Amino acid sequence: MDPTGDLLLETPVDGGLTTGAVARLLGVAPTTLRSWDRRYGIGPAAREDGRHRRWTGADIAALRHMCALTSAGLPPAEAARTVLARTSGAGTSSTRPSRAEEPGAGASGVPAAPRPARVSRAPGPLPVGRARQECRGLARAAVRLDAPALDELLTAVLDRYGLPAAWDEVIMPVLHAVGRKWETAGERYIEVEHLLSWHVSGALRGVTAGRTPTPGAGLALLACAPGETHTLALEALAATLAQQGLPVRMFGAAVPAGALEDAIRRTGPAAVVLWAQSRKTASPALVARLDALEWGVRGARRRPVVCVAGPGWAGRQAPGARHLSGLSDAVDTLATL
Repeated sequence: MDPTGDLLLETPVDGGLTTGAVARLLGVAPTTLRSWDRRYGIGPAAREDGRHRRWTGADIAALRHMCALTSAGLPPAEAARTVLARTSGAGTSSTRPSRAEEPGAGASGVPAAPRPARVSRAPGPLPVGRARQECRGLARAAVRLDAPALDELLTAVLDRYGLPAAWDEVIMPVLHAVGRKWETAGERYIEVEHLLSWHVSGALRGVTAGRTPTPGAGLALLACAPGETHTLALEALAATLAQQGLPVRMFGAAVPAGALEDAIRRTGPAAVVLWAQSRKTASPALVARLDALEWGVRGARRRPVVCVAGPGWAGRQAPGARHLSGLSDAVDTLATL
């Protein structure tokens, strides 16, 4: 089905788009638009029958400005003040009354209790704490399901800080925040986590597109332990190594032990990194098997250096393996092999 046709079908003959149409146009949730309208006055100048929102071109321009400011990390209330000041100065401000003047407001200016919503509420903000401003912007874009803003923000932070710092100080705190929310809110944040992870993965691959490894450098083989599906940290490591000219083979999630052993024999890596997100997937027995593995022709056999990484290895003994404590440590260790 043609999405443009859907938009036109929702456009009334006298102009203006519905909230659903504008939400699809901007890539944000309809509940976000309703919230901005209700809380900050970033709403349409005209309402059909006094209730249904109809957004004009000027209204949508204000929304685009609001999206840009919040994606850059500005708090929504401050972003709204900036948008309203700009539209007022341009002579295009909405003529809708303030909250204290809206129908249903009491003499004290306190609005009457809102009608029960018939749609589910959008997920609340992600708790990123005292993080960089870019963290807050990335978190807000993720909660809004704003895919274009995610791509723009990820590209900007990777260009500004470089991959290791962008990962440690911006991307990873937001991933941790959405993970904590997902654990405590049931399935409400799964869509946020999946969208954010997808765009982070794409941004990481884009950083190293077309780069050629340095001749003679030792190969690093990266894989998640059997049963382990979390790959983003390994993707960040793969991208950083490739960016520095070090050859990498990234095998991703849940690599069976036999397949991993076969890959080591076929590629002859200088190092193997085994990632485990949880204690259930961190297997010291597998580390021992890999540490005993040899590759190469008879008489010139070699063994790869086995490294373990990820929170699943915290407090666990992995004899024969080097423990990588973070992205920078992993890059420094592997670069010396």
